[in-house]
Amino acid sequence: MSEGLSPHTGNEGSLTNKDRVKLWASAFGGEIKSIAAKYSGSQLLQKKYKEYEKDVTIEEIDGLQLVKKLAKNMEEMFHKKSEAVRRLVEAAEEAHLKHEFDADLQYEYFNAVLINERDKDGNFLELGKEFILAPNDHFNNLPVNISLSDVQVPTNMYNKDPAIVNGVYWSESLNKVFVDNFDRDPSLIWQYFGSAKGFFRQYPGIKWEPDENGVIAFDCRNRKWYIQAATSPKDVVILVDVSGSMKGLRLTIAKQTVSSILDTLGDDDFFNIIAYNEELHYVEPCLNGTLVQADRTNKEHFREHLDKLFAKGIGMLDIALNEAFNILSDFNHTGQGSICSQAIMLITDGAVDTYDTIFAKYNWPDRKVRIFTYLIGREAAFADNLKWMACANKGFFTQISTLADVQENVMEYLHVLSRPKVIDQEHDVVWTEAYIDSTLPQAQKLADDQGLVLMTTVAMPVFSKQNETRSKGILLGVVGTDVPVKELLKTIPKYKLGIHGYAFAITNNGYILTHPELRPLYEEGKKRRKPNYSSVDLSEVEWEDRDDVLRNAMVNRKTGKFSMEVKKTVDKGKRVLVMTNDYYYTDIKGTPFSLGVALSRGHGKYFFRGNVTIEEGLHDLEHPDVSLADEWSYCNTDLHPEHRHLSQLEAIKLYLKGKEPLLQCDKELIQEVLFDAVVSAPIEAYWTSLALNKSENSDKGVEVAFLGTRTGLSRTNLFVGAEQLTNQDFLKAGDKENIFNADHFPLWYRRAAEQIPGSFVYSIPFSTGTVNKSNVVTASTSIQLLDERKSPVVAAVGIQMKLEFFQRKFWTASRQCASLDGKCSISCDDETVNCYLIDNNGFILVSEDYMQTGDFFGEIEGAVMNKLLSMGSFKRITLYDYQAMCRANKESSDGARGLLDPYNAFLSAVKWIMTELVLFLVEFNLCSWWHSDLTATAQKLKQTMEPCDTEYPAFVSERTIKETTGNIACEDCSKSFVIQQIPSSNLFMVVVDSSCLCESVAPITMAPIEIRYNESLKCERLKAQKIRRRPESCHGFHPEENARECGGVPSLQASVALLLLPLLLLLFSR
Repeated sequence: MSEGLSPHTGNEGSLTNKDRVKLWASAFGGEIKSIAAKYSGSQLLQKKYKEYEKDVTIEEIDGLQLVKKLAKNMEEMFHKKSEAVRRLVEAAEEAHLKHEFDADLQYEYFNAVLINERDKDGNFLELGKEFILAPNDHFNNLPVNISLSDVQVPTNMYNKDPAIVNGVYWSESLNKVFVDNFDRDPSLIWQYFGSAKGFFRQYPGIKWEPDENGVIAFDCRNRKWYIQAATSPKDVVILVDVSGSMKGLRLTIAKQTVSSILDTLGDDDFFNIIAYNEELHYVEPCLNGTLVQADRTNKEHFREHLDKLFAKGIGMLDIALNEAFNILSDFNHTGQGSICSQAIMLITDGAVDTYDTIFAKYNWPDRKVRIFTYLIGREAAFADNLKWMACANKGFFTQISTLADVQENVMEYLHVLSRPKVIDQEHDVVWTEAYIDSTLPQAQKLADDQGLVLMTTVAMPVFSKQNETRSKGILLGVVGTDVPVKELLKTIPKYKLGIHGYAFAITNNGYILTHPELRPLYEEGKKRRKPNYSSVDLSEVEWEDRDDVLRNAMVNRKTGKFSMEVKKTVDKGKRVLVMTNDYYYTDIKGTPFSLGVALSRGHGKYFFRGNVTIEEGLHDLEHPDVSLADEWSYCNTDLHPEHRHLSQLEAIKLYLKGKEPLLQCDKELIQEVLFDAVVSAPIEAYWTSLALNKSENSDKGVEVAFLGTRTGLSRTNLFVGAEQLTNQDFLKAGDKENIFNADHFPLWYRRAAEQIPGSFVYSIPFSTGTVNKSNVVTASTSIQLLDERKSPVVAAVGIQMKLEFFQRKFWTASRQCASLDGKCSISCDDETVNCYLIDNNGFILVSEDYMQTGDFFGEIEGAVMNKLLSMGSFKRITLYDYQAMCRANKESSDGARGLLDPYNAFLSAVKWIMTELVLFLVEFNLCSWWHSDLTATAQKLKQTMEPCDTEYPAFVSERTIKETTGNIACEDCSKSFVIQQIPSSNLFMVVVDSSCLCESVAPITMAPIEIRYNESLKCERLKAQKIRRRPESCHGFHPEENARECGGVPSLQASVALLLLPLLLLLFSR
């Protein structure tokens, strides 16, 4: 142990080293608090609020009343959106009823891809007439046409197909309703009609651009909102033939067909996949005999297992059908699943029997389980049996010969499932979970500016009302409109929820619609969607509720209250605040959603009202340094187009002056804004006098002073020129952590509120990069109305200073000593000691090695941190992240590369021709020969980011520990240290003996550790069915349904010679 750090060594008459460190800490604490208090004006602001203490009333927030009121507001907002959609449905059905199909109809419509396109002579292309586009601020300044819609047709469909031209023609009548809806509710954004024929009419009209391959893959019929509105929830068993005849391309097509079916299943559906030959093979053996929810995670899990299927043996379809019927029956009796439609999807290259005895046993006469049959390959010999099976069981038969056929043929089953709903004429309103549709042009363009936009869609089906088609149950399409999640947040008065409070909403499946902890994107170069972002369960963010009490009550649409201790992370997950939250919840009527509000106990449960005159308040709002939270709704500027350009501050001023009678504003919030403006106004003059006094702040160490109040009002003052600011981003719109936004108060405000009143919280901002090297320090403190815990925190003030200035103050203080001769027995300049300044979460603000700034103390001094934890000076808190992304090594094949070689291309073409010549004899059996060669793949490991669960620690100091010393017994030496709290702060000075390295103790890291689940646990997680609430409506069957419309066999293809001729010419012309 270094003699210099022994707690009791020192020159005679001098202090002990423990006292000396206390002296340093006291000197630094006194000076830095003096600077922070002086430049922030905290004492002045506290005094001003005290002066108004007698004029304010303090109220305890009634959480239950609050959540009910918020739910009512949301219900009204959602109702307006669904009424707009209902008007579109009525207009579409009326227009179709009046229209007579004309196979020869010629109609020039606005094709979204071709509009404004010209040929080489400068003439507009066919379907590409002039279409006026102008930037519109309501649509994020995208060029749109708010008078007309335009039409997108998928690349694989013919623009002038008679069915499409007729559909486009009669749906033109929707233009008038689109515009009328937008006039009635100017907060509406995109409205659209997705046709069952495949075209997509969108308002306002916008230009679509093909991808780099000249393709637009978007097909509205694949979107969740379309499928959800068109069909009822369903339980599905998919049977895949893996007998020997399915080898090669057939099996590839079969797997793609399964994958496409999975794409059509949503969160309200349940499924399983069974492969069969002479035995049954569950694609996921763990899920033998049951069905699982078709959420994204489960579907992806099954997709990965599909790759393991291979063809051999004989196909015993009777065993597979028996198993499928038994599963559906047993699962239905459990009360789980959809309790609505049931279907068996059969994917095979043939059936030698009709298996009517099996259907008679399980399915007739009610035919409650529909059979959909997919014949793989060109051979039509077995088509009759498969078609009979589909027609006899209210299903549909289709033949899939190539990979290109898969998509369109799979979609056919959705039209069959929609029939009962159409015949019932039940226009069920459906709401999707939160999602990001990056395939739409507006989403792609927005992504460059602000990241992808999270939204929910309200949709309704459109039916044919023509009498002659009634029993056929013809679905015309689906209409919908998008509601950005941020629109929901606008209905939530953040000022009533307190500093740590928040509102959140979930779906009937328990998935998050909105929650401040939902992180749908991850950054790696640019923001990307997490694969499972749309199915994050409430239990994954409110994970402290291990028994799902809160989640299950909300899923079951209950109204009530729940309390628990929570560990909320802030500052990019590196810091933790431990508090007790009270949760209040209720359902949002007319939707599948439930709303919750979390209020933190203590100051978070109280609200106060002040009162000043409008004249006083207006005067004090005029200052140029006053700003309001942009994402809060003081006034609704979306209702009228002439208000959209207004900032919230401008809107408030116009409202108070009576100049805009149409403006709708939150009177209660504005009254409190005026109060805060009046009380905080004197600080502007105070800051100005400091800035004008040249003798003050001569070294320009303090750069910014700022304050924020509970109403989202902010004031800032620069003590240096804007161009001289060390941190140019601080308090700017992009600095989301440090400004008021829709779901949280600024970080410096939240952390100050948890400090002892009168003390400052100091921190270094964490950068998003891998290396965290900040060069500023932020200090903030809270302003409370009363000297008690129940007092609301009314404001927070603070400063930002240069790190170098802050560190210089520390080193100056650490050179002080009380000996008469001025010689100190120890000093931070000594080589035998290391001095650190750390915060209450263990992060280093000052170290002799500047590169350690911002690092976690345990990574630098593992032995000391370990001792501090064992002594109780700090405590470790274990946290969980169920939305994490982890690096994973995956095998990637590069089969396409071989085709780039001209010799391989020639060989593969010859093989293909030879295979085609023999196809009529042995169909696809030779296909496996060329297929295995052609796609001989070079397997290599590729690093990808995969969703995962992680566990990681955070550290918090115990407030009761003011000072302590310690000794650590190492292998060959003893290491001593002194830790001393800096008064009136969240900081600690740590002086450590550097002569004993103590390398045997490993550093303590904050790195997250992936939680790995063994196979049995993985299986349990797959089987675990959380409580969910199924949709209220179900249209599984209808007695008037015409089951004769059940598919057909496509005409036999042209002779093989005709098929091969152009290919041979192409091959030899090279």
